Amino acid sequence: MIEIDYIIHGDYLVTMSEDSPPIIDGAVGVLAGKIIDIGKHCDLINKYVPLETIKGGVIMPGLINTHCHAAMVYFRGYADDLHLMDWLEKYIWPAESKWLSSEFVSDAVELAAFEMLSAGITTYSDMYFYQSSAAKSVKKLGIRAVLASGVIDFPTKTTRGAADCIDNAIRFMQDFKGDPMITPSIALHSPYTCCPDTYIKSKEAAIHHNALLQTHLSETQWEVDEVLKKYSRRPVQLLDYYNILDNNALASHCVWLDDMELDIIAKTGTGVSHCLNSNLKLASGIARVPEMLDKGIKVSLGTDGAASNNNLDILNEMSTAARLHKAMVNDSAALKAKDAMAMATINGAKVLGLSDKIGSIEKGKAADIIIASLSKPHLAPIYDIYSHIVYSMNSQDIKTVMVDGKVLIREGRLASGAGGEIIDKANYWGKRIMSEK
Repeated sequence: MIEIDYIIHGDYLVTMSEDSPPIIDGAVGVLAGKIIDIGKHCDLINKYVPLETIKGGVIMPGLINTHCHAAMVYFRGYADDLHLMDWLEKYIWPAESKWLSSEFVSDAVELAAFEMLSAGITTYSDMYFYQSSAAKSVKKLGIRAVLASGVIDFPTKTTRGAADCIDNAIRFMQDFKGDPMITPSIALHSPYTCCPDTYIKSKEAAIHHNALLQTHLSETQWEVDEVLKKYSRRPVQLLDYYNILDNNALASHCVWLDDMELDIIAKTGTGVSHCLNSNLKLASGIARVPEMLDKGIKVSLGTDGAASNNNLDILNEMSTAARLHKAMVNDSAALKAKDAMAMATINGAKVLGLSDKIGSIEKGKAADIIIASLSKPHLAPIYDIYSHIVYSMNSQDIKTVMVDGKVLIREGRLASGAGGEIIDKANYWGKRIMSEK
């Protein structure tokens, strides 16, 4: 018998590995942060002696949020029911100019990480500023993160323009290269706030540091019209012309793509982060996800920031996407439950370039695992576990969350016991912001 750290035992084990069906009465063996075995519980207990056994209803890979502005959680509810450009120009950008600081970002990312872990998100990809401060909170809470230092052409609170932004991103990528939990990245705001030269220089930096390049892309009809007017090319066509799009690029939103642009995204291997609830709330439109999937495009799920969603809940994104896209194309089979779940797990890992480490429960991968209860009334009876997860489950059903072999959420609570302190800090910042709004 081999001593290991954990045996995680569930009524169902959903691995999300290719062509692997759910395992009834399944189990996962974990040692030193890695998955060392999967199979029937009865088989694993005859091979291993665990230091701890964790039991639950359904075991599945940690969820992956591929587009977020985590620190904006402190602007949740600050400005709602507005179109994107009004929301940005009249409220969000002025608020960021006033409030962003190292302390603000560090404290806000703690709240965002706490919220995401509680909802079963074990990895998130972020586009923002002060990412070194964000990294401290990421490490403190234990979540896995792809942190992208933001690039924009006009001056910000900490930069004079794109050159400063790119320099910051290069330093950040250098500082965190090889970090086991933080993957450094570079993020351009959009083709309407970053000129082609900024994209070219950022892409050169991304290639040099073997880093993912992220950008908002074709989020609104206004953006498409603005880029067309300025460059005589649609946004996707423009970035393709300058060789920005490839397998190591992630485009968020991608709402207003025409047929040619869908083909470009597919041809270049560019990943897509579908941020449905944010797009709905800002009335930006609805991406052509079923067509993307039919073309073999890697589509994942993102929440966007909590200022425009207003939560960080991938289960909610997954459920809404699976329902809405059926109605959009008048086909109830347009986005099946298992495909929606793949968008929240293994597809997310693929678009982030991390599918060798996370996204599915397989031997040798990191032990990023969540366990949900199946004991609530809305989860009985069970006929198809994928259907249950996508159409019936909610984030309150997540009971245990493990990242890199460490249990961070137990019985729905932060294992460190710091949850109350994090919420108190959020309320303190909220009162400060409201008093000077």
